[in-house]
Amino acid sequence: MSRCVLMCGLAGAGKSTVARALEADGWLRLSIDVDAWAEGFTVHPLPRDVRDRIVDAHRARLIDALSRGVDVVVDYAFWSRAMREEFRALAATAGAAVTVAFLDVPLASLEARLAARVDGQPGPDAIEVPASLLTEFAAGFEWPEPDETDVIRAADAGAMLGALRG
Repeated sequence: MSRCVLMCGLAGAGKSTVARALEADGWLRLSIDVDAWAEGFTVHPLPRDVRDRIVDAHRARLIDALSRGVDVVVDYAFWSRAMREEFRALAATAGAAVTVAFLDVPLASLEARLAARVDGQPGPDAIEVPASLLTEFAAGFEWPEPDETDVIRAADAGAMLGALRG
């Protein structure tokens, strides 16, 4: 049975760090940021049509890969429960086991990490996110609920990787 991990958390939480590590283990990684960056979109928020087009392509790739027994990590924020539910259902159609990997990092830590990106190496996994946009993201984020029984919570990427690989 293939596995599907849905990365969940705010910008700067370490989602891409975990996703890249799973990719190095042989998993297929689907990332809006990577695909948008390859098309020249290097700032957030992305134009809605670009985001929608990339997500549509990822839905098809997800089902195809899981159906062939390939493990997939979806490197999104999964900020809404509706999107988590949609991708759970997609993975279920392919017979995959789903885990939501929620990196629950304090806002102050996220602000510090994102501020460090300004002076760092730009790239799709280190897109500059202004503090005001992080605040907007946090205000709209739908935290995983206790009835979402497939959620693993961790405070950092290392702990999450340990839980997912364990």
